[in-house]
Amino acid sequence: MANPAVGSVAIAGAGLAGRLLAWRLLRAGVPVTLIDARARSDRDHAAGVAAAMLAPYAELVVSDAHLFGLGEESLALWPRWLAQIREQTGEAVYFRHEGSLVVAHAPDYPGLAHYADLIRFRLPASKREEVQNLDGEGIAALEPEFAGRFARGLWLPQEGQLDNDQLLGALQDAILQAMARVGGQWLERTTVQSLNTHAVRTTDGVELRADAVVDCRGVAADWPGMRGVRGEVLTVSCPAVSLRRPVRLIHPRYMLYIVPRSGGRFIIGATELESKDAGPITVRSMLELASALYSVHPAFGEGRITRVATSLRPATDDHQPVWAQRDGVWHLNGLYRHGFLVAPALVQRAERDLLALLAPNRVSVQETVQ
Repeated sequence: MANPAVGSVAIAGAGLAGRLLAWRLLRAGVPVTLIDARARSDRDHAAGVAAAMLAPYAELVVSDAHLFGLGEESLALWPRWLAQIREQTGEAVYFRHEGSLVVAHAPDYPGLAHYADLIRFRLPASKREEVQNLDGEGIAALEPEFAGRFARGLWLPQEGQLDNDQLLGALQDAILQAMARVGGQWLERTTVQSLNTHAVRTTDGVELRADAVVDCRGVAADWPGMRGVRGEVLTVSCPAVSLRRPVRLIHPRYMLYIVPRSGGRFIIGATELESKDAGPITVRSMLELASALYSVHPAFGEGRITRVATSLRPATDDHQPVWAQRDGVWHLNGLYRHGFLVAPALVQRAERDLLALLAPNRVSVQETVQ
């Protein structure tokens, strides 16, 4: 049962950040009310559409030292947290920490060289050796499917990936199990009308009281400058191709990423549009994604497109994530394209701060990182 010396928390939004924070707080004995406008099983949101690459090095071309540090911290947390979820629910989440590969066709070698130089420039000197140049033999040694197909590439050995769909499902089960033991409720298909320091009011007039309120609603949140950045991805089933790690293809207009999943599935993406349009994928995006994928390996031409999805990633003006209090309400938001990369580090900070607020004399820092 709930610890009577620990207060309760209401969390608006059950995407990646909301679910992770709810699970961590419940694990610490804090009753949680989780409110979300979507059904629990809905995956047509940023976390459900993401490729879930854990790529602090590759993302340095569009990020900075702060996000790199959060990414490294999160990469250390993910295997520990996934083990705890499996221990609680019996569900294993697909996770690999075997690096990622960057390749280019011959006309794009200058772009590949610039990409490598930019990452190295933004890395601490002690980590620049982690960006490793590869020739054709080196590429084939890592991914035999590419033997004879690419002559130059990069290996970023400290990167990883996980299956976002499996994770969201496992977190759902872990949260519901913990709520049955600790206390709390998950209100799905429930829209938030307003939030204040100690209450969430829904559009049907219900007021939910709590000792702390956290807004994790992404682009729907009331945070200055928050905007949606559109992403479009394909899920392709192609058992004829076997890859162990994410692959990025340098291209003059965009960077294609191919992220393997279990069962011969791949997540394909590249597009990033400054748009609040969450409608279906455009013809142009579909053609560009499919043609670039085919150029990586012709066997993908016989693959089956099993899902086409779009989402809006919540982004701040400076592309930095938010963990802060405003007008009495805590905000965990703005994860942009770095959600799975930085979420554990941010959630751990949120967990510590909230536990210190709710039970300062009973919850130690050591307890919150277990």
